[in-house]
Amino acid sequence: MELIERYGAYLAEEKHASQNTISSYLRDVTQFADYLDHTEGCGLLEADSDMVRSYMSWMQGRGKSAASVTRFLASVKSFYNYLISTGELDSNPAKGVAAAKVERKYPEILTNKEVELFLEQPQCVDAKGFRDHAMLELLYATGIRVSELISLDLDDLNLAAGFIRCESRGKERIIPLYHTAVKALQDYVKTIRPQLIADSSEQALFVNMNGERMSRQGFWKIIKHYQEMAGIQKEITPHTLRHSFAVHLLENGADLRSIQEMLGHADISSTQIYTHVVKRQLKDVYQKAHPRA
Repeated sequence: MELIERYGAYLAEEKHASQNTISSYLRDVTQFADYLDHTEGCGLLEADSDMVRSYMSWMQGRGKSAASVTRFLASVKSFYNYLISTGELDSNPAKGVAAAKVERKYPEILTNKEVELFLEQPQCVDAKGFRDHAMLELLYATGIRVSELISLDLDDLNLAAGFIRCESRGKERIIPLYHTAVKALQDYVKTIRPQLIADSSEQALFVNMNGERMSRQGFWKIIKHYQEMAGIQKEITPHTLRHSFAVHLLENGADLRSIQEMLGHADISSTQIYTHVVKRQLKDVYQKAHPRA
Protein backbone atom coordinates (compact mmCIF):
# COMPACT_ATOMS: atom_id res chain seq x y z
CA MET A 1 0.00 0.00 0.00
CA GLU A 2 2.96 2.30 0.54
CA LEU A 3 3.77 2.15 -3.18
CA ILE A 4 0.21 3.13 -4.05
CA GLU A 5 0.22 6.00 -1.55
CA ARG A 6 3.47 7.33 -2.99
CA TYR A 7 2.03 7.03 -6.47
CA GLY A 8 -1.03 9.03 -5.39
CA ALA A 9 1.21 11.78 -4.02
CA TYR A 10 3.16 11.79 -7.30
CA LEU A 11 -0.04 12.19 -9.33
CA ALA A 12 -1.18 15.07 -7.15
CA GLU A 13 2.07 16.95 -6.60
CA GLU A 14 4.04 16.37 -9.78
CA LYS A 15 1.47 15.50 -12.45
CA HIS A 16 -1.17 17.88 -11.01
CA ALA A 17 -3.85 15.35 -11.91
CA SER A 18 -7.49 16.05 -11.03
CA GLN A 19 -8.98 14.44 -7.94
CA ASN A 20 -11.22 12.28 -10.15
CA THR A 21 -8.23 10.99 -12.10
CA ILE A 22 -6.26 10.27 -8.93
CA SER A 23 -9.18 8.42 -7.35
CA SER A 24 -9.78 6.34 -10.49
CA TYR A 25 -6.11 5.41 -10.95
CA LEU A 26 -5.58 4.51 -7.30
CA ARG A 27 -8.76 2.43 -7.24
CA ASP A 28 -7.69 0.52 -10.36
CA VAL A 29 -4.21 -0.21 -8.99
CA THR A 30 -5.54 -1.18 -5.54
CA GLN A 31 -8.04 -3.62 -7.07
CA PHE A 32 -5.27 -5.11 -9.21
CA ALA A 33 -3.10 -5.51 -6.10
CA ASP A 34 -5.95 -7.36 -4.34
CA TYR A 35 -6.37 -9.63 -7.35
CA LEU A 36 -2.64 -10.45 -7.42
CA ASP A 37 -2.63 -11.20 -3.70
CA HIS A 38 -5.65 -13.52 -3.77
CA THR A 39 -5.22 -15.12 -7.19
CA GLU A 40 -1.53 -15.08 -8.06
CA GLY A 41 -0.05 -14.99 -4.57
CA CYS A 42 2.28 -12.11 -5.37
CA GLY A 43 2.52 -8.34 -5.08
CA LEU A 44 2.57 -5.49 -7.55
CA LEU A 45 6.35 -5.60 -7.97
CA GLU A 46 6.21 -9.27 -9.03
CA ALA A 47 3.47 -8.92 -11.64
CA ASP A 48 4.20 -9.77 -15.27
CA SER A 49 2.40 -9.20 -18.57
CA ASP A 50 0.47 -12.46 -18.38
CA MET A 51 -0.92 -11.44 -14.98
CA VAL A 52 -2.04 -8.08 -16.39
CA ARG A 53 -3.80 -9.88 -19.26
CA SER A 54 -5.35 -12.42 -16.88
CA TYR A 55 -6.74 -9.65 -14.71
CA MET A 56 -8.24 -7.93 -17.76
CA SER A 57 -9.91 -11.21 -18.76
CA TRP A 58 -11.12 -11.62 -15.17
CA MET A 59 -12.66 -8.13 -15.32
CA GLN A 60 -14.42 -8.88 -18.60
CA GLY A 61 -15.73 -12.16 -17.20
CA ARG A 62 -17.41 -10.21 -14.43
CA GLY A 63 -19.21 -7.91 -16.82
CA LYS A 64 -16.84 -4.94 -16.76
CA SER A 65 -17.21 -2.76 -19.84
CA ALA A 66 -14.49 -2.42 -22.45
CA ALA A 67 -14.09 1.19 -21.34
CA SER A 68 -13.44 0.12 -17.71
CA VAL A 69 -10.86 -2.45 -18.81
CA THR A 70 -9.15 0.10 -21.05
CA ARG A 71 -9.03 2.63 -18.21
CA PHE A 72 -7.48 0.01 -15.92
CA LEU A 73 -4.75 -0.60 -18.46
CA ALA A 74 -4.00 3.13 -18.63
CA SER A 75 -3.92 3.27 -14.82
CA VAL A 76 -1.58 0.34 -14.39
CA LYS A 77 0.75 1.46 -17.18
CA SER A 78 1.03 4.86 -15.53
CA PHE A 79 1.66 3.23 -12.14
CA TYR A 80 4.47 1.02 -13.43
CA ASN A 81 6.04 3.90 -15.37
CA TYR A 82 6.18 5.74 -12.06
CA LEU A 83 7.92 2.75 -10.41
CA ILE A 84 10.46 2.69 -13.24
CA SER A 85 11.16 6.39 -12.72
CA THR A 86 11.83 5.79 -9.01
CA GLY A 87 14.10 2.80 -9.68
CA GLU A 88 11.70 0.25 -8.16
CA LEU A 89 11.42 -1.62 -11.48
CA ASP A 90 13.38 -1.92 -14.70
CA SER A 91 10.48 -2.71 -17.04
CA ASN A 92 6.74 -2.13 -17.29
CA PRO A 93 4.74 -5.40 -17.20
CA ALA A 94 1.79 -3.63 -18.85
CA LYS A 95 3.84 -2.47 -21.84
CA GLY A 96 2.73 -4.19 -25.02
CA VAL A 97 -0.57 -5.35 -23.53
CA ALA A 98 -3.37 -4.42 -25.95
CA ALA A 99 -6.28 -2.38 -24.75
CA ALA A 100 -9.76 -3.81 -24.92
CA LYS A 101 -11.67 -2.64 -27.97
CA VAL A 102 -14.07 0.09 -26.90
CA GLU A 103 -17.33 0.09 -28.79
CA ARG A 104 -18.11 3.64 -29.87
CA LYS A 105 -21.44 4.76 -28.52
CA TYR A 106 -23.09 7.60 -30.34
CA PRO A 107 -25.33 9.98 -28.43
CA GLU A 108 -29.10 9.50 -28.55
CA ILE A 109 -30.70 12.07 -30.84
CA LEU A 110 -34.33 13.13 -31.11
CA THR A 111 -35.83 13.70 -34.53
CA ASN A 112 -37.33 17.09 -35.32
CA LYS A 113 -40.82 15.65 -34.84
CA GLU A 114 -39.86 14.16 -31.47
CA VAL A 115 -38.45 17.50 -30.34
CA GLU A 116 -41.67 19.26 -31.36
CA LEU A 117 -43.75 16.65 -29.54
CA PHE A 118 -41.60 16.89 -26.43
CA LEU A 119 -41.63 20.70 -26.30
CA GLU A 120 -45.42 20.73 -26.68
CA GLN A 121 -45.98 18.75 -23.47
CA PRO A 122 -45.86 21.55 -20.84
CA GLN A 123 -49.30 23.19 -20.87
CA CYS A 124 -49.18 26.93 -20.27
CA VAL A 125 -52.24 26.98 -18.01
CA ASP A 126 -50.48 27.40 -14.65
CA ALA A 127 -47.17 28.58 -13.18
CA LYS A 128 -45.51 25.18 -13.48
CA GLY A 129 -46.51 24.80 -17.12
CA PHE A 130 -45.18 28.25 -18.09
CA ARG A 131 -41.93 27.66 -16.21
CA ASP A 132 -41.35 24.18 -17.64
CA HIS A 133 -42.15 25.37 -21.16
CA ALA A 134 -39.58 28.15 -20.83
CA MET A 135 -36.92 25.80 -19.46
CA LEU A 136 -37.31 23.20 -22.21
CA GLU A 137 -37.41 25.82 -24.99
CA LEU A 138 -34.27 27.45 -23.60
CA LEU A 139 -32.45 24.13 -23.33
CA TYR A 140 -33.15 23.17 -26.93
CA ALA A 141 -32.58 26.72 -28.20
CA THR A 142 -29.08 26.92 -26.74
CA GLY A 143 -27.80 23.38 -26.13
CA ILE A 144 -26.43 24.39 -22.73
CA ARG A 145 -25.67 21.81 -20.05
CA VAL A 146 -28.18 21.20 -17.26
CA SER A 147 -25.65 22.55 -14.73
CA GLU A 148 -25.45 25.75 -16.78
CA LEU A 149 -29.23 25.98 -17.09
CA ILE A 150 -29.89 25.84 -13.36
CA SER A 151 -27.00 28.24 -12.70
CA LEU A 152 -28.45 30.99 -14.88
CA ASP A 153 -29.36 34.22 -13.13
CA LEU A 154 -31.94 36.75 -14.24
CA ASP A 155 -29.29 39.17 -15.51
CA ASP A 156 -27.84 36.49 -17.80
CA LEU A 157 -30.84 37.07 -20.06
CA ASN A 158 -31.00 39.73 -22.74
CA LEU A 159 -34.39 39.14 -24.28
CA ALA A 160 -34.43 42.45 -26.16
CA ALA A 161 -31.33 41.37 -28.08
CA GLY A 162 -32.36 37.71 -28.09
CA PHE A 163 -29.45 35.96 -26.36
CA ILE A 164 -28.26 34.51 -23.06
CA ARG A 165 -24.89 34.82 -21.38
CA CYS A 166 -23.60 31.51 -20.08
CA GLU A 167 -20.54 31.13 -17.87
CA SER A 168 -18.93 27.75 -17.23
CA ARG A 169 -15.45 26.67 -16.15
CA GLY A 170 -14.29 30.26 -16.05
CA LYS A 171 -15.30 31.03 -19.64
CA GLU A 172 -18.23 33.10 -20.84
CA ARG A 173 -20.13 32.56 -24.06
CA ILE A 174 -23.05 34.31 -25.73
CA ILE A 175 -25.73 32.10 -27.30
CA PRO A 176 -28.59 33.38 -29.46
CA LEU A 177 -32.23 32.44 -28.91
CA TYR A 178 -34.90 31.74 -31.50
CA HIS A 179 -38.20 33.68 -31.33
CA THR A 180 -40.28 30.95 -29.66
CA ALA A 181 -37.76 30.63 -26.83
CA VAL A 182 -37.67 34.41 -26.35
CA LYS A 183 -41.48 34.50 -26.14
CA ALA A 184 -41.58 31.62 -23.64
CA LEU A 185 -38.98 33.34 -21.47
CA GLN A 186 -40.76 36.69 -21.64
CA ASP A 187 -44.01 35.12 -20.43
CA TYR A 188 -42.20 33.33 -17.61
CA VAL A 189 -40.02 36.22 -16.45
CA LYS A 190 -42.67 38.93 -16.55
CA THR A 191 -45.69 37.04 -15.24
CA ILE A 192 -44.77 33.74 -13.60
CA ARG A 193 -41.38 34.10 -11.92
CA PRO A 194 -42.52 37.00 -9.66
CA GLN A 195 -45.27 34.71 -8.34
CA LEU A 196 -42.86 31.88 -7.59
CA ILE A 197 -39.84 33.49 -5.94
CA ALA A 198 -39.80 33.23 -2.16
CA ASP A 199 -37.43 36.18 -1.72
CA SER A 200 -37.36 39.33 -3.86
CA SER A 201 -33.56 39.24 -3.77
CA GLU A 202 -33.48 35.80 -5.45
CA GLN A 203 -31.30 35.98 -8.57
CA ALA A 204 -31.91 32.49 -9.98
CA LEU A 205 -33.66 32.54 -13.34
CA PHE A 206 -35.43 29.23 -12.78
CA VAL A 207 -36.86 28.37 -9.39
CA ASN A 208 -38.81 25.42 -8.02
CA MET A 209 -42.33 25.65 -6.66
CA ASN A 210 -40.89 26.69 -3.29
CA GLY A 211 -39.31 29.75 -4.91
CA GLU A 212 -35.72 28.51 -4.60
CA ARG A 213 -33.15 27.81 -7.32
CA MET A 214 -34.01 24.73 -9.37
CA SER A 215 -31.84 21.71 -8.59
CA ARG A 216 -30.36 19.22 -11.03
CA GLN A 217 -32.52 16.46 -9.54
CA GLY A 218 -35.63 18.59 -9.81
CA PHE A 219 -35.02 19.31 -13.48
CA TRP A 220 -34.26 15.63 -14.17
CA LYS A 221 -37.71 14.74 -12.85
CA ILE A 222 -39.27 17.35 -15.13
CA ILE A 223 -37.57 15.81 -18.16
CA LYS A 224 -38.70 12.28 -17.29
CA HIS A 225 -42.25 13.47 -16.61
CA TYR A 226 -42.63 15.03 -20.06
CA GLN A 227 -40.93 12.10 -21.79
CA GLU A 228 -43.60 9.86 -20.29
CA MET A 229 -46.36 12.28 -21.28
CA ALA A 230 -45.07 12.44 -24.85
CA GLY A 231 -44.84 8.66 -25.11
CA ILE A 232 -41.34 8.87 -26.62
CA GLN A 233 -39.58 5.51 -26.28
CA LYS A 234 -36.05 6.91 -26.53
CA GLU A 235 -34.30 7.64 -23.25
CA ILE A 236 -34.41 11.42 -22.86
CA THR A 237 -32.00 13.20 -20.53
CA PRO A 238 -31.08 16.89 -20.36
CA HIS A 239 -28.05 15.99 -22.50
CA THR A 240 -30.32 14.48 -25.18
CA LEU A 241 -31.60 17.95 -26.02
CA ARG A 242 -28.00 19.25 -26.09
CA HIS A 243 -27.00 16.52 -28.54
CA SER A 244 -30.13 17.08 -30.64
CA PHE A 245 -29.44 20.82 -30.74
CA ALA A 246 -25.96 20.19 -32.16
CA VAL A 247 -26.98 17.59 -34.74
CA HIS A 248 -29.96 19.61 -35.99
CA LEU A 249 -27.75 22.69 -36.44
CA LEU A 250 -25.20 20.61 -38.33
CA GLU A 251 -27.88 19.08 -40.55
CA ASN A 252 -29.11 22.55 -41.44
CA GLY A 253 -25.75 23.92 -42.49
CA ALA A 254 -24.10 25.28 -39.33
CA ASP A 255 -20.31 24.95 -39.27
CA LEU A 256 -18.49 22.94 -36.61
CA ARG A 257 -16.61 25.91 -35.16
CA SER A 258 -19.83 27.81 -34.46
CA ILE A 259 -21.39 24.74 -32.84
CA GLN A 260 -18.23 24.23 -30.78
CA GLU A 261 -18.44 27.81 -29.53
CA MET A 262 -22.12 27.56 -28.61
CA LEU A 263 -21.64 24.23 -26.82
CA GLY A 264 -18.59 25.49 -24.97
CA HIS A 265 -16.33 22.63 -26.07
CA ALA A 266 -12.67 23.37 -25.38
CA ASP A 267 -11.55 20.98 -28.14
CA ILE A 268 -13.27 20.66 -31.52
CA SER A 269 -12.73 16.89 -31.42
CA SER A 270 -15.55 16.80 -28.87
CA THR A 271 -17.82 18.50 -31.41
CA GLN A 272 -16.79 16.26 -34.32
CA ILE A 273 -18.71 13.32 -32.82
CA TYR A 274 -21.84 14.96 -34.24
CA THR A 275 -20.55 14.66 -37.82
CA HIS A 276 -20.36 10.89 -37.24
CA VAL A 277 -23.94 10.90 -35.96
CA VAL A 278 -25.14 12.70 -39.10
CA LYS A 279 -23.21 10.32 -41.38
CA ARG A 280 -24.63 7.32 -39.53
CA GLN A 281 -28.16 8.69 -39.93
CA LEU A 282 -27.61 9.23 -43.67
CA LYS A 283 -26.36 5.66 -43.99
CA ASP A 284 -29.44 4.35 -42.17
CA VAL A 285 -31.72 6.36 -44.49
CA TYR A 286 -29.84 5.06 -47.52
CA GLN A 287 -30.09 1.44 -46.37
CA LYS A 288 -33.82 1.76 -45.78
CA ALA A 289 -34.72 3.81 -48.85
CA HIS A 290 -32.45 2.77 -51.73
CA PRO A 291 -34.12 0.06 -53.79
CA ARG A 292 -30.87 -1.84 -54.27
CA ALA A 293 -29.44 -1.37 -50.79
